Amino acid sequence: MTVPSDPLTALAAGRDPGPFALVRREGADHVDLYAGPVHRAGQLADLPLPDGPPGPRTLALVPFRQITERGFACVDDGLPLEFLDVRQHLRIPLARVLDALPDAPVRTRDAGFDITDDEYAAVVERVLTDEIGRGEGANFVIHRTLRARVQGDPLTAALAALRRLLVRERGAYWTFLVHTDARILVGASPERHVSVTDGLVEMNPISGTFRHRGEAADRAALLRFLRDEKEVEELYMVLDEELKMMAVVAEHGGQVVGPYLKEMAHLAHTEYLLAGRCSRDVRDVLRETMFAPTVTGSPMENACRVIARHERAGRRYYAGVLALLGRDEAGRQTLDAPILIRTAEITGDGELRVPVGATLVRHSTAAGEVAETHAKAAGVLAALGLGPDAPRDDDGAAVGYADDPEVRAALAARNTPLARFWLRQREPGAIALPGLAGRRALVVDGEDTFTGMLAHQLGALGLTVDRRDWSRPGPLDGYDLVVVGPGPGDPRDLTAPKMAALRAVLTELLAAGRPTLAVCLGHQLLAGLLGLPLHRRDAPYQGLPRDVDLFGVTRRVGFYASFTARADADRFTGAYGPVEVSRDPADGAVHALRGTGFAGVQFHPESVLSRDGTVVLADLLGHLLDRPALSAHGAADRG
Repeated sequence: MTVPSDPLTALAAGRDPGPFALVRREGADHVDLYAGPVHRAGQLADLPLPDGPPGPRTLALVPFRQITERGFACVDDGLPLEFLDVRQHLRIPLARVLDALPDAPVRTRDAGFDITDDEYAAVVERVLTDEIGRGEGANFVIHRTLRARVQGDPLTAALAALRRLLVRERGAYWTFLVHTDARILVGASPERHVSVTDGLVEMNPISGTFRHRGEAADRAALLRFLRDEKEVEELYMVLDEELKMMAVVAEHGGQVVGPYLKEMAHLAHTEYLLAGRCSRDVRDVLRETMFAPTVTGSPMENACRVIARHERAGRRYYAGVLALLGRDEAGRQTLDAPILIRTAEITGDGELRVPVGATLVRHSTAAGEVAETHAKAAGVLAALGLGPDAPRDDDGAAVGYADDPEVRAALAARNTPLARFWLRQREPGAIALPGLAGRRALVVDGEDTFTGMLAHQLGALGLTVDRRDWSRPGPLDGYDLVVVGPGPGDPRDLTAPKMAALRAVLTELLAAGRPTLAVCLGHQLLAGLLGLPLHRRDAPYQGLPRDVDLFGVTRRVGFYASFTARADADRFTGAYGPVEVSRDPADGAVHALRGTGFAGVQFHPESVLSRDGTVVLADLLGHLLDRPALSAHGAADRG
């Protein structure tokens, strides 16, 4: 389709095209062209989404510093929230776009990373030791940036890079170029962060990186990658973190679909799809999901603190999103937002930035994470002439394994140890327990939105659930159960405001004899109040599923902890009466405890890693709320 006023025509005639964007969605035979004036907004709620005919309204460039809307820490570089007011939308055949784009090499100079490989490796070591090792979280993403100068016209260079990405890259969710008055973003992002269509909200966590070697991906090496413990756990952890977000924005939380293999030109990833029904304003959805754990870490709020401690500069648009807001045929809001990764930013004076990050987990090695940053940047660097193109076979096609039976079996096997609750479609009331209707629970959040998932599980079992942040004191009466939830930090630091506040809540509950359940950090603080010593583990239990003996029954549960209480016996008497302990026979680490009116668990029953989490919760509710515990064949197991 040719329209005299479209930007491609203007470029071909040597005229200033004004702000525009070119977007090819995965598998599409056309490119969407959006054009219009560019404006700035202070916050996401200010992005315009007017009524009118169906179609796109606003394309927003959301920088990482927008995370401050949620009160989270960042190195604030002052980058603006810009948006393209879409006045023109064309669908142009891909072949015509390729014909119109310049087919010439991009020339740059002075290319190099802002921190060397050795410096990045040192940061990796510090994060593993000082952050994951000390209980600050399960995984963190630390970025570095390749910088260079573009020689010649920046827009021409960006358009040439786009052409190479359209021709050479594969598997990208969006392949795009956005040109504003101040900058150009060009890239091929593999990852949808969040979308809303027809009332369905979807997220797409991607993690684990397999780097191609040789002329094509090595099938045997790929199968080893799919079974690698570090890579499997890395995907599980980001899956848990995005389930936390879905617990906030979807009415009944997220259902997990997958996993799948996402193959790209230089590497492959593993991915899940999460889906749930949603009636919230899409700008609110965007705000509540800032930003993906695949580019930040978990738990989210503390991950932002860790990033701010260890990164030298602001992230600009890296790890933010492009967000296309619009309306459908019925006038309902729509949202499509890929993550700004595998993306180059080029300013008007020719300064080029290609930021890239690696996900650090307990199994990480400094050398491995350095290599991962190079691999993730490879596609964009090749398009910019700063690296080699990915190899292809003799007929020019890339060899793929996504439909290979053994690959599919290896992927399917990843779901075997996971919680059925999150893998199955859930009907309201399907696993509700008799006797819980009308009973109310309060979940106190210790800065880890695992509490959102916990609230959904308790609600599915039949309770009416409220959540409250630890920093918002309030009455505890009026609830049949109070859950003191998880969060990061050292439970031995009694001077920390959060630890003091949560200990005060637990002390009040224990003194009043109110039914109390403590999870992870809450459990550690409860154990301390009961007189048990707290220790930092020699090796962190972050994103670790284990079979443990819980009061005589073996359960599969997931741990996210660097600290533990220890006990020398299975029973003792404390200030609040007799206490029964479930502990590791090797070192005395306390997995769970219970007494009259209280119980605590070190693991996360709400985690996708906790295959038996729902039945564990049902048993605990039976203990705390004076009703018979379910057997291992009860309704909760069917969830």
